[in-house]
Amino acid sequence: MSPAGGPSRTPVPSAAPADPAFGAALADLDVCVAGLGVSGPPVARVLLAHGARVTVVDAREDEAALALARELRAEGARVLLGEHGPPEPARLVVTSPGWRPDAPLLAAAAAAGTEIIGDVELAWRLRPAGQRWLAITGTNGKTTTVRMLEAMLRADGRNAMAVGNVGTPIVEAVLPGGSGSAPELLAVELSSFQLHWSSTVAPHAAAVLNVAPDHLDWHGGLEPYAQAKGRIYAPGTLRVANADDPWSAHLARSAGDPGTPLHEFTLGTPRAGQLGVVEDLLVDRAFVADPHGGAAELAALADVVPAAPHNVANALAAAALARSVGADPGSVRAGLAAFAPEPHRMARLGAVGGVDYVDDSKATNPHAAAAALSAFDSVVWVAGGLLKGAEVDDLVRQAAPRLRAAVLLGRDRDLLRAALARHAPGCAVVEIGETGAEAMARVVAAAAEAARPGDTVLLAPAAASMDMFTDYKDRGRRFAAAVAALG
Repeated sequence: MSPAGGPSRTPVPSAAPADPAFGAALADLDVCVAGLGVSGPPVARVLLAHGARVTVVDAREDEAALALARELRAEGARVLLGEHGPPEPARLVVTSPGWRPDAPLLAAAAAAGTEIIGDVELAWRLRPAGQRWLAITGTNGKTTTVRMLEAMLRADGRNAMAVGNVGTPIVEAVLPGGSGSAPELLAVELSSFQLHWSSTVAPHAAAVLNVAPDHLDWHGGLEPYAQAKGRIYAPGTLRVANADDPWSAHLARSAGDPGTPLHEFTLGTPRAGQLGVVEDLLVDRAFVADPHGGAAELAALADVVPAAPHNVANALAAAALARSVGADPGSVRAGLAAFAPEPHRMARLGAVGGVDYVDDSKATNPHAAAAALSAFDSVVWVAGGLLKGAEVDDLVRQAAPRLRAAVLLGRDRDLLRAALARHAPGCAVVEIGETGAEAMARVVAAAAEAARPGDTVLLAPAAASMDMFTDYKDRGRRFAAAVAALG
């Protein structure tokens, strides 16, 4: 199979020019920035740079919030800490993505008819003419896929940057950098929260990787959560969908623009118009001169690290988006070779006594945990935390044949224990009730005792971490430290 069937570097239509009137209208406009989280400070600074009168509001009054408040006040912003409604006379509210629509400040702003947008929508309106966005959403795999896409585009010689929930804040990526120009292409990771607060964002191409129950407490159910994901398929956006995921395939057809191309990826043999796997190769039958008779070889399965099924799907999605802007087939392989997985994502920590230890702390929901568990044959599973309303019966039912034992921790461990009793009665279960600094050491010691040579001790919690840890990174670091102490 030869890349000769791939498309030449033909010109791709540039993005629609940004509306210069919006940037000009920010001068002397009263804008409220809701939240001092990750996105709030860069949003405030960009608005100040455009001449807006900025008031930042956050309910927190801890040391971190006070320090940020001092910085922003020194730069010209007004900062209100504690409980507040929208400041008068705010004409625009830019909210942190995690704020729910029923938050008192946002509800009051909506009732007053004030426009509410998120940081992604602000960046879209300020983007330079000609900058194209390649956007990715999904319950799991977003960061990995965005990083893969960035690597492929850079291997193709493009001025590209990964933004969104990774790397550079998106509002900074649309501004000229030290080189005097903004990136030509953005690989944009978008959460369901960010998409909820975006109304006019229309990427050049977009992919929904997968949809599974997550953040149901925020969205109010799976259907509204999925529909928020579907907002990524805007009018004029080339659609990339996962043929193996029912929600992804459905959203591409129901929420997408029927007048734009639709290309799918699959772990099976691709049909015309798809990317997929043939024997040990990733191949493209979509972005080629003759999809019905030709194909382009993109990479080998061995080029995907780790080559677990869910990660191969991530690579195919990234390849589809890269190919949508004319990237050469060879750049896909080169990008995968240059790609380094993010920490706490299927990270092999080493072996102790013939037992492998793997950190997938980023598996913060059942769908991600299922993908991780499917990569191993005999597992001692470390799980538990905050399930956020997600069901775990299907997860445990599918994983049952692989489970030697489970070590459970965290607030919702009783729900996992009950599911294991129903669907994996032969699985030994150990519960760790401690929540202090030594809890993870107890967890790893229990897992090591249950494991046998050839097993994998897998941290794939299926749950969020904030009941016991600062975040999933803190949880993963503590797991890795406890594993290191075994040796």
